[in-house]
Amino acid sequence: MAAAASAAARLTKKATASRAARGRPRASDWIGKAAAPMNDDTSAGRAGLRPHLALVAVQIFFGTWPIVGKIVLRAMPSTTLAAARVFGGAVAFLLLSRSFKRIAVARRADYFKFALYGLLGVALNQLLFIKGLSLSTVINANLLGTMIPVFTLAGSLALGRESFSARVALGLAVAALGAAYLVNPFGADFSQSSTTGNLLLVANACFYGLYIAISQDAIRRYGALVVITWMFVMANAVTLPVGLYSLKDVRLADIEAHVWLALLYIVAVPTVLTYYLNAWALGRVEPSVVAVYIYMQPLIALALAPLVLGERPGPRTFVAAALIFAGVGVVTIRRRSRALEEVSERPDALGR
Repeated sequence: MAAAASAAARLTKKATASRAARGRPRASDWIGKAAAPMNDDTSAGRAGLRPHLALVAVQIFFGTWPIVGKIVLRAMPSTTLAAARVFGGAVAFLLLSRSFKRIAVARRADYFKFALYGLLGVALNQLLFIKGLSLSTVINANLLGTMIPVFTLAGSLALGRESFSARVALGLAVAALGAAYLVNPFGADFSQSSTTGNLLLVANACFYGLYIAISQDAIRRYGALVVITWMFVMANAVTLPVGLYSLKDVRLADIEAHVWLALLYIVAVPTVLTYYLNAWALGRVEPSVVAVYIYMQPLIALALAPLVLGERPGPRTFVAAALIFAGVGVVTIRRRSRALEEVSERPDALGR
């Protein structure tokens, strides 16, 4: 009887452990889906502090990568840096996808969609952002990057996927006013590189917002990891030839070790590590919470860029920041929007 009771206890323990294992989300679920449905055990109220610490780390990595990028841009052209980041990201995401067996594409037509997403969301995104960064400031780059949720919502409205309201109109108008005030197109001297750089940064946010608006269906069917992997792979068709061509005027032997380390950091941390941290946190808090963290990036830039790069923001920067923050806040905070949740579910949306 004792032996039978012991055996029954062992079977019960194994069954309980099996049920618990089935009920727990696996790391591959967070990575492959980029966000899992919320349940009682992972609700924002019971998530604890760790997801928020992860999200803070994500914003620090994204907020500082333009500062590190500025250091790299002193030694190589913007197109070379863009090509290196896209190529390194493609290799890393391919390895990650294969390790979780999430690489297959069900429909051949989806490859053409991924090519379009790669053009808008990676190739143009990286070429415009990094070139704009090289001509403008880290502070402006981070500030104008917060416009991505606004452009995403505008694209979704144009496609009829979101409902229009007075609140949305107000938020879009205020954010656009802030961006226009920062760029100052009517009083701008286009011979100055900063004006051109700011316009490129706005164009980058616009293209990226459009990509998010049109890619929601593919993200839901495949998960973010598969889509992002194929986007990075296909974007190399544009960025790699341009980046290699620009290397003709660069003496690689003269590039110092700290520049190579900075380049490695840009590929490994703001591109790959942040993807995992963001996906892990999204399994434990609401996407709307994640969207609010985008505000941290320009604040980090405002704190660190003057210390590292000697940048000094003027009064126009602070007025524009207040307008953009207000506009983005109006259309994101306490609004149930699938388009804005898509921004949160893809860390690349927050970090360009």
